[in-house]
Amino acid sequence: QVQLVESGGGLVQPGGSLRLSCRASGFTFSSAIMSWYRQAPGKERELVAIITSVADITNYADSVKGRFTISRDNAKNTVYLQMNTLKPEDTAVYYCNARDYGTYWGQGTQVTVSS
Repeated sequence: QVQLVESGGGLVQPGGSLRLSCRASGFTFSSAIMSWYRQAPGKERELVAIITSVADITNYADSVKGRFTISRDNAKNTVYLQMNTLKPEDTAVYYCNARDYGTYWGQGTQVTVSS
């Protein structure tokens, strides 16, 4: 049974930092392309960051480049999203996504950036 469990969300002031974690099970994590998406109220879900299964190649949405960093630890079956210099417009539910032979989603974790 595939599971993606996100953690690390919460309330943070503008300019602050958070690190999201997504622990995976039920599939071969090291072979999967891992991504973080987010969905703000009234908006469509959007891709935030992606990391490949080979060579750990990363790519980011323009809105988060230079502020967010995606990484993975295959020994721990975990993908991370380090978020720095957070802005109110980063407020959203953040979802972990895995792609190998199928596509899998976590339940989401809320990130709220507000003073």
